[in-house]
Amino acid sequence: MTSRTSRPGAAVLAALVVLLGALVAAGPARAQDGEPSLRSASSAILVEPATGDIVVEKRADTRRAIASTTKMMTALVTLERASLDDVLTTTDYRPAPVESQIGLQPGERLTVRDLLRGLLLASGNDAAVTLAVRIGGSRERFVRLMNQKAREIGLTNTRFANPIGLDDPDNYSTATDLAKLALVLRRNAFARETMNLEQATLRSGARRRVVQNRNLLVRRFDFVNGVKTGRTSQAGFVLVGSGSRDGVSVVSVVLGEPSEEARVRDSAALLRYGLRRYRVTRALRTGQPLGSATLEYRDDQRVELVAARSSSRVTRRDERLTTRVLGAPKVLDGPLPARSRVGTVEVRFRGRVVDRVPLVTATEVVEATATDRLKDFAGRPGTKILLGALVGCSLLLVLLRRRMGARTGRQTSGTEIA
Repeated sequence: MTSRTSRPGAAVLAALVVLLGALVAAGPARAQDGEPSLRSASSAILVEPATGDIVVEKRADTRRAIASTTKMMTALVTLERASLDDVLTTTDYRPAPVESQIGLQPGERLTVRDLLRGLLLASGNDAAVTLAVRIGGSRERFVRLMNQKAREIGLTNTRFANPIGLDDPDNYSTATDLAKLALVLRRNAFARETMNLEQATLRSGARRRVVQNRNLLVRRFDFVNGVKTGRTSQAGFVLVGSGSRDGVSVVSVVLGEPSEEARVRDSAALLRYGLRRYRVTRALRTGQPLGSATLEYRDDQRVELVAARSSSRVTRRDERLTTRVLGAPKVLDGPLPARSRVGTVEVRFRGRVVDRVPLVTATEVVEATATDRLKDFAGRPGTKILLGALVGCSLLLVLLRRRMGARTGRQTSGTEIA
């Protein structure tokens, strides 16, 4: 009795142990896949630019001090108004000891390229002032250019008071606007490449300076490729980050963090979360068969109709793209070369047409020969009926002629006898 009752109990216990183990194992995975908590950030946002999705946000439209992320606009205005190879003479700017700088001395000569690297990597205030004065004519005029550019690109909650990011009641932005600014700046190949460097060497005559990227994310994570850090007493620790993996890119912003580690932790969590949620979804591949058409006068032959090129876009992992073929012919006649356009394939995403791909012939379509046309004519059901009718009529005519001939013969014979 004891042995019979203990077996089911042991089985239940074993099952519970297995189930508990599975739950324990699944727990951390669920936590890892969840949305970042962002408890310490005053404001934050995560955007996926291909879809325009705001993936995560926390008080993203609240105006705040933004520290050296201001320099993203300093860089953007510089890139639009100067050549990278232009050589500028440094100004007599003497930053306070607490300010970030690259140690420029008055009268040094550096290219715009190197000044921008010092600005974007080491966040050099002295580099920012040199660019502002030499390109704008003065700091004040350069700041006007910054605010003009902000309006042009739709930064509705942003104002700049200096090219550096020093605390000022009139130097502010929002997480939303900073994400927009980062996306615009990243369209520039030089800026994109620079913000992904761990360090760079700057040249001023015979002097060489090596500057390090203050963005620890770039050094710690392979998938991170920018963008800009900042810190002041009013702004706290701020970081605009960007990351890419497998064709997906996302941009994050955290403002008002209490420490360097907090801004790195929250930024990394945001970027990872975004990259996990999205993928590149393919709607069509080049040469993908999408139907066929019969060759005119050759019902036993068909030509394949295929997509002229591939089509893909970034989607959430739970989304898909749909396709619809428009204008595809049922019958084709040549001569048509291979890859002749005969229709269109619409690609739809979230109810909108996002791409139109030509529908083309997979192979050449040759013109039907006279033999093809004759065979086709002969093989049609109507043709057989018509031929049968013609044969019948011909036979009938022959019979009628014979009868008429027989009657005429009899009449002629009778006349002669009489």
